[in-house]
Amino acid sequence: MKYTQLGRTGLKVSRLVLGTMNFGPQTDEADSHAIMDAALDAGINYFDTANVYGWGENKGRTESIIGSWFAQGGERRDKTVLATKVYGNMAADGDAWPNHDKLSAVNIRRAVDASLKRLQTDYIDIYQFHHIDRATPFEEIWQAIDVLVQQGKILYAGSSNFPGYKIAQANEIAARRGGTIGLVSEQCLYNLAERRAEMEVIPAAQEYGLGVIPWSPLHGGLLGGVIKKEVQGGRRASGRSADALANTAVRAQVQAYEDLLDKHGIEPGEAALAWLLTRPGVTGPIVGPRTAEQLDSAVRAAELELSEELLASLDEIFPGPGPSPEAFAW
Repeated sequence: MKYTQLGRTGLKVSRLVLGTMNFGPQTDEADSHAIMDAALDAGINYFDTANVYGWGENKGRTESIIGSWFAQGGERRDKTVLATKVYGNMAADGDAWPNHDKLSAVNIRRAVDASLKRLQTDYIDIYQFHHIDRATPFEEIWQAIDVLVQQGKILYAGSSNFPGYKIAQANEIAARRGGTIGLVSEQCLYNLAERRAEMEVIPAAQEYGLGVIPWSPLHGGLLGGVIKKEVQGGRRASGRSADALANTAVRAQVQAYEDLLDKHGIEPGEAALAWLLTRPGVTGPIVGPRTAEQLDSAVRAAELELSEELLASLDEIFPGPGPSPEAFAW
């Protein structure tokens, strides 16, 4: 496993990030623990979660599964760079109260203590804002974060799903306050089929020294060999992939992608991950394995080197928007 610095920080993280969203809803506790053990064995030290994972009446379940894994000892917590998120309402469905969500100082204080309890740890390495909060000024957010850092409850702050201008706004206000490092990472939707982040988000992240953590690197399975699986195993696409493939132009694009990689003898899902690892500003994509086999595939992708010829061909099939502002200005 290769490692890199997270943005402008001194923190060393693996080029793959273990996403845990499936732990609980799709993967039981025992299998989740086995996947986390296998991830550490493979050298993956960066684990990502969120307080709302588990969803519905089971919100918080994923953090609890990670917490029971930490409780087994064996230096599991010490070896792990732990990232979780705050924003979503953690109250029982239909029982939401004011101030039980978003990024007010009140909710940040409540949410971090609840996450620490579920995670069975006394600190969080990277505490991330899951979405922007248009109602709460960054002066208030940074004041709350400063307190948590001083208390030793968190070490760094990151963002998720932020537009470029909010990354800039957050870090400019942090700089004016002084003594606040500001955002150090941004999780964004970014993959071969969805490259709009290249217009503003990634340039802003690079300008302000944030590590970019792409989520949905296979675009909901669309880039994981979905047509090949239909043909070979009769496994039909579902969800986002099925909706996308209903568009004949998208289906032709994905078919060309799979044909290209078949010619090179590379699995589509592994190529999609390897492509992200070549992109400027990217620290590492989030992989969310439901099984040990899916984790093994992701680890192989981290070792895969794509030729310049293949990278150029992928750009032809999935062209990016081009540099900003040239892409939209002229």
